[in-house]
Amino acid sequence: MFFNKIVCKEPIKTLESTSQIAPLFFFVSGAISGSPLRDDLQTDGLTGRVIGGHEAYPNSWKWQVSLQIAYADSPGYYSHICGGTLISSKWVMTAAHCLRATYRVALGEHNLLEVDANSGLAVKSLFPLSRFSYDIALLRLDSPAYDNGFVELGVLPPEGDVLPNNYPCYITGWGGVGFLPQLAVKLQEVMLPVVDHEICSQNDWWGSQVKATMICAGGDGVRSGCSGDSGGPLNCYKDNRWQVHGIVSYGLVPYCNTYKKPTVFTRVSAYVDWIYSVSCLVVLNNIL
Repeated sequence: MFFNKIVCKEPIKTLESTSQIAPLFFFVSGAISGSPLRDDLQTDGLTGRVIGGHEAYPNSWKWQVSLQIAYADSPGYYSHICGGTLISSKWVMTAAHCLRATYRVALGEHNLLEVDANSGLAVKSLFPLSRFSYDIALLRLDSPAYDNGFVELGVLPPEGDVLPNNYPCYITGWGGVGFLPQLAVKLQEVMLPVVDHEICSQNDWWGSQVKATMICAGGDGVRSGCSGDSGGPLNCYKDNRWQVHGIVSYGLVPYCNTYKKPTVFTRVSAYVDWIYSVSCLVVLNNIL
C-alpha cells in the first residue's frame, strides 16, 4: 500500500502498510516507533560518527534518505552525496546545495554497500529555494513511496518553533566519520545539543554567518556532522514524537568537529508554510 497523497494545507499524512520488505530507490535529479533511541536520549547524555557518534540501529530513522549521484562514465553506478528526509509519499526535503544533475533517492537504507535490486522511480520536478539565500529544496518523486516496514514519513515541527539552548537532538547520516573524513558505509547517529542563536552568532562561534532561520547544534569539539551529511535531518524528540527540526547545511570542512564551530542546519520551522504552499501549488495546478 502506498502512503496517502499530499493534501493541500496538510501534506503530511499517515502511512498505509504493504507486505513488501525491502529498501526503496527513487531516481531524482527513514518516528522511531520503538524506544531504543528514546532511551539513548535519556541515558546517552551528550556522549558519543557523523563524527563522534556511532552506528544507528538498522532502520530506526525510517525517514532518512540517501541522495545518490550517477556518473556518466559508469552507467548504473551511484554514490551517496547527501542526505534527505521523506516528508510525504512524493516529497523529499533536502538542502538546496545538494542539487546536481542525475540522482536517485534511496529509502529504507542502512548499509550502503548492501544494495537491494529495486527498480528506480524518476523524480518529476525539483522545487528549490535559491541556494544563495536559503539552503532548502523539495524533490518530487514521479511515483509514490509506500510503507514497507522500513520507511516512515518525517514529522515537521510547528511553524516558527525554536528549540531552547542545549535541547538534545540527533543528527543522522552517512557523512565523514573522522579526520580527513571518509564516508560511512552504515548509517551513523550522534546526539548534538542545540546552540541557541544568541550564542552561535557570537564572534568566536559562527558570527554573522548564522541567520535566525538556521539552527546550530554541537560545537564541543568532539561531535558534529561532516561532508556527506548535508541535506539530512536533525531529529529532535518533542511532544512525544520525533520531529525533523533541521536540514544539515554547513560546517567547518575538513575540521568538522572544531570547538565552537557547531554544525549549522536550515531551521525547518522557518519554512513550514513554504513547504505547504509548494505542495498546495502543485495540487492546485493538477500536476501531481
